Amino acid sequence: MAIPRSDALVFFGATGDLAYKKIFPALLAMTRDGQLELPIIGVAHSDWNLRQFRQRARNSVMQAAKDSGEKFDKAAFDRLSARLQYVDGDYKDPATFARLKQALGNAKRPLHYLAIPPSLFGTVVQGLEQAGCAEHARVVVEKPFGHDLASARQLNQTLRSVFPDDAIFRIDHFLGKEAIMNILYFRFANSFLEPIWNRNNVASVEVTLSEKFGVEGRGSFYDGAGCLRDVIQNHLLQIVALLAMEPPAYQGFGAVHAEKAKVFQAMRPLQPDDLVRGQYRGYRSEPGVAKGSDVETFCALRLFIDSWRWGGVPWYLRSGKCLPETVAEIVVELKPPPQKLFDDAAQKAGRANYLRFRLSPNTAVALAARVKRAGKEFVGDQRELTLVEEQTGQESPYQRLLGDAMAGDGALFTREEAVEAAWVVVEPVLRNHHPAIPYRRGSWGPTQAAALIAADGGWHNPVVEEGRP
Repeated sequence: MAIPRSDALVFFGATGDLAYKKIFPALLAMTRDGQLELPIIGVAHSDWNLRQFRQRARNSVMQAAKDSGEKFDKAAFDRLSARLQYVDGDYKDPATFARLKQALGNAKRPLHYLAIPPSLFGTVVQGLEQAGCAEHARVVVEKPFGHDLASARQLNQTLRSVFPDDAIFRIDHFLGKEAIMNILYFRFANSFLEPIWNRNNVASVEVTLSEKFGVEGRGSFYDGAGCLRDVIQNHLLQIVALLAMEPPAYQGFGAVHAEKAKVFQAMRPLQPDDLVRGQYRGYRSEPGVAKGSDVETFCALRLFIDSWRWGGVPWYLRSGKCLPETVAEIVVELKPPPQKLFDDAAQKAGRANYLRFRLSPNTAVALAARVKRAGKEFVGDQRELTLVEEQTGQESPYQRLLGDAMAGDGALFTREEAVEAAWVVVEPVLRNHHPAIPYRRGSWGPTQAAALIAADGGWHNPVVEEGRP
């Protein structure tokens, strides 16, 4: 039985920063590709009218075209603009939702996208229900999915009080990236990987997501979240789940979600000594940041998954702002051969073989192996064999995820049980932790982060070179 598509798109927070930077460009791409032939209704409390709203959309897509070096597609924008409607009003006012109901007209299966702070989710969800806008509808909510375990459970309860589970889509744009999807494909489409993808052959796994920039005017938001909540608990733990999960029992997103949830449930809850928190120098002077703030802008941790496959293998995760590169990368380091047979074994021959996934800013999958140098001596060098490089013409994460939500496809979205299980992992250190350690802008964080992984040879620091993955 085919799942019916949504027949209208409503997005709350339509005049906000997320809509400007991500949603309007995604809507234009979907319009250009023929994926969005339905009413699009923006809702916000900004005292705007439809003309201003359409101008905001135009400014957004023109800026996106400029940033990407592409030509502004006026014909596609004209089609998008003709579909745009706007409802202005307070989310606490039932009249706002009455006007929304009127704007929906004959639409029977709208998709409501809540691009608003989580504190407003409950208000909007109740308003949708009371106005009759929630029946047969779907809802998309942006991360963060709670501030801790208790608030995540409360959020899920609020959503489920109005919408059934299969109509709730928790969007994490990171999961919509082509490179993230390729992790799942690469793992289970290649038979050579399974025999070595376990504690017997893997020495350690590193995941790095670094940014060269600081909080960029978002100090007030960031000071209430921090790196552990904003990046580690969602983006990086989701990556770990894809790398560590068992093969799904069947082709379908339900099987993938079930196996990912098992990984979270097998993770050993973090303790203070598993974590190094850092704060770049000057953070406390950022607008919106509390005087004397101890919020971390850098976080490195050591994690264990107490499962049959991964028992004893350390997983090292780190993320931070004002680091040397803006890059996301995974390194799966394999154990060295059991016997040192060759001449360079007595030298510092470097690391053992590893598999490297570059996720951004470019994408690649590469395998590192040692190759003998020419000559009589048995001495070699480590070389990378690049298996997959970046492909052009990819959908943006928001284009892909919005299209999937309208189709009722939950494969790339986060499920309730996984969200709560991930909070269980970090819950012990949300408040009980060591103080944040100052670090220099442009460094790889506090030196204590290097000590965390010293037993496994130190961090692989990603290098971003123009034209090379």
